[in-house]
Amino acid sequence: MLSRRSLRSWEMTRVASSRSRLDRNGYAPSILQQDECCFLCGRRDRKLDRHEPFGGPYRAKSKADGLWLLLCHYPCHEGPTGAHGSARVNNYLRAYAQGKAMEVFGWSMEEWREHYGKNYL
Repeated sequence: MLSRRSLRSWEMTRVASSRSRLDRNGYAPSILQQDECCFLCGRRDRKLDRHEPFGGPYRAKSKADGLWLLLCHYPCHEGPTGAHGSARVNNYLRAYAQGKAMEVFGWSMEEWREHYGKNYL
C-alpha cells in the first residue's frame, strides 16, 4: 500500500499528465463517451453542450479527469426532463460517471469518495 505522501505524489503526477492533454477550455478527452452525439438521445443534428455531472468544487477536477459528456442543448441539457431540470437524470449521469471513473482509474469506493466526496452508485 502506498503511504499518504507517495499516494499524493502519484496523484499529482496523474493530474499533471492529464492536464498536459487539456484543451484550451480545460477539458481532458472524455472517458464517458467517444461519439459526437447527445449521450441521452443520440441526436447529432442539434447544438451539443458539454456537461459535467459534478459541479461546484468538483467541476474543474471532473473536466481534468475527463468526466464530461455531450448533451443536446434542449431538451437533454436544459429542458425540464434534462440534466439541469431533472434530479433523476442528473443522478443517473453522476452514477454512470462514477462507475466509469472507478473502472478507468482503478479506484475503490473509498478512493472515489476521497476524490469526489460522495458515492452516487
